[in-house]
Amino acid sequence: MIHSRPLLASTRLIGALLLGAAMCAQAQQQNAPAEEPSTLILSDTLHYDDVKRQSIFTGNVVLTRGLMKLTADRLEVHEDAAGNQYGTATAEKGKIVTIRQERPETYEVIEGKGLRAEYDGTKSQFDLIGQAVVTRYICGKPFDTIRGERVRYNEKTGVYQAQGGPNSSAPGGRVRSLAEPRAKADAAIAECRARGGKGAKQGS
Repeated sequence: MIHSRPLLASTRLIGALLLGAAMCAQAQQQNAPAEEPSTLILSDTLHYDDVKRQSIFTGNVVLTRGLMKLTADRLEVHEDAAGNQYGTATAEKGKIVTIRQERPETYEVIEGKGLRAEYDGTKSQFDLIGQAVVTRYICGKPFDTIRGERVRYNEKTGVYQAQGGPNSSAPGGRVRSLAEPRAKADAAIAECRARGGKGAKQGS
């Protein structure tokens, strides 16, 4: 099942979260160059192998990059000889990987959840795998949601795919996509702006 709605365009940031090396999507000011934000990774342990070009973070992993945040139990990042980067974040049994991005200019929060998150730099593509859910919140209220066993997004093409299966977060192993009308979302943003953004950072 392939979609091309703009809802999940914001989830391209999952790739940046896992790698901590992607440039900002847009400059804050017109005609200004994009500025790469600092990346902070907290964990209980770190193993770095310079020969294998691999970093493994384990235990209460929290990666923060600007207004983006990833939480997992294990984060592995490696780079091949050509400089292509790959990232994998996983959670222990009974837990989930969470990626959260705040968009204060539109009072939105994009939140992705799954048992595993993967990023392939050669394809500019990420996957949320197992009990996957991606939700857009406006002023703290959920608006658009997609559920499945796997949700994939390609940065280059702007296309995302959702697949069902026995480990889907939707009933019956199906894919479930809910999108509110654009007019309703615009009205919610306007209302939140009128309230001075109160409640904008709330979410699930």
